[in-house]
Formats: sequence, C-alpha cells, structure tokens
Amino acid sequence: MLIVLCGLPGTGKTTLARLLATRIGAVHLRIDTIEQAIVRSGLARHPVGSAGYVVGYALAEEHLRQGVTVIAESVNPLAVTRDAWRDVGSAAGAVTVEVEVVCSDPAEHRHRVTARSVDIPGLPLPDWPQVLARAYEPWEREHLVIDTAGQSPHESLARLVRQLDERGAAPE
Repeated sequence: MLIVLCGLPGTGKTTLARLLATRIGAVHLRIDTIEQAIVRSGLARHPVGSAGYVVGYALAEEHLRQGVTVIAESVNPLAVTRDAWRDVGSAAGAVTVEVEVVCSDPAEHRHRVTARSVDIPGLPLPDWPQVLARAYEPWEREHLVIDTAGQSPHESLARLVRQLDERGAAPE
C-alpha cells in the first residue's frame, strides 16, 4: 500500500507519518529529507525543484514492489505531483490512498509554524507569510482529510486509522 500524506507546512504531516509508520511497520519517505540530502551533496541548492520528488517516486516504487507499505510525506501541492504518486502506486500494483493533512485553526497553525524547530540539519523552514503565500492547488478528486486542529497527534493518528479502515484500506 502507498499512503500519500500531504498538506501545508505545520499541519502535522511529519508527526502523523512517523506515528503511522511505527504503528503499521511502514517505510516513511519524507521529501524534505531527500531534498536536504541532495543539497548536502552539492548537486543543488534550495529549492531543488522536482529532484526530491523524482527520487521519492523511485524509492517508493522499489519498496512497494518488495511488498513494503510506504508512507510518502510531502507538501505535494500540485495536481501533477499527486498524479505522479498515484502512477507510482499503480506501476507497483499497490493500493494508493491520498491523505491531506490540514490544521483548520489559523492561530494554532501559525503557532506550529513559528514555534517548530529544524529536525533536519540545514533545512530552511518557511515562516508564516511563506506558508500563506505557498501555491497549493485544490483537490479535484476524492481523498481523505485529517484535520489536526485541537487534537493530539495520537488522536489524529486514531482518526486516520479509522478512516483507512472505513474505506477498507487499513494496512495490515
């Protein structure tokens, strides 16, 4: 199974992806980690463009072909990148579930963005105005939505697992 977790910075994607990966024994592919590795290699500077996503697609497909569940986590703001993740799942013969992580409380979202610390050395984090200005295309197809506002990470995880189960897509 390929679980694609996406949403704006500060919504709780990484926390939710880590918790879910631990719970179901999945591989967590974080595009921020891949992009920062590319920058550290000296091959590019931020922003690295599509390179991080292309590497992520390749890694996800390889893991999926080995029968491993993959959680692909990134902002994933464009329909073209969302389509590419679905293509990866299809090419590997895996069920693909798309999950948009949101924080519907603007004050809470802003606090998360301004209070968080860097967990990948050298990764530049966007500030609140950059998050607000970020291009983020609306979804044009059915997907799961997890609103992390006003709840703990474990409550968000429980909601996600419940939604996966309701759609018959609960990972083993």
